[in-house]
Amino acid sequence: MKTLGIAYVATGLVFLAIDAIWLSTMASRLYRPLLGDMLTDSFNVAPAVFFYLIYIGGILFFALYPALGAGRWQTAALNGAVLGFVAYATYDLTNQATLRNWPTIITVADLAWGTFLTAASATGGFLITRKLLG
Repeated sequence: MKTLGIAYVATGLVFLAIDAIWLSTMASRLYRPLLGDMLTDSFNVAPAVFFYLIYIGGILFFALYPALGAGRWQTAALNGAVLGFVAYATYDLTNQATLRNWPTIITVADLAWGTFLTAASATGGFLITRKLLG
């Protein structure tokens, strides 16, 4: 249980820190100009919190625990990258299939971002957990 708590918090902190940089930089440069009226005027906290809680759990299950079992950060990075690509592809390609004027550049950027972010978070969570637990 201790491992679970440390891994969850470590991975979550890495994910939130990196994602905050992306969102604060790219919201006005990429998303707002291309999505315009599709975006809300203010940030809706509750769905974001639920996303982060659920997604961090997914990173633990699909990337971090297999990596801790194998003792290899590379497993965390690879499994995280695959999970990130699949999850972000699900969101963006569904939007592209169902919404009018969903920009392809958003899909491409999000796929790259989700792949990197999830791989980096899984790897960072793995390294921090190993460091703290020995």
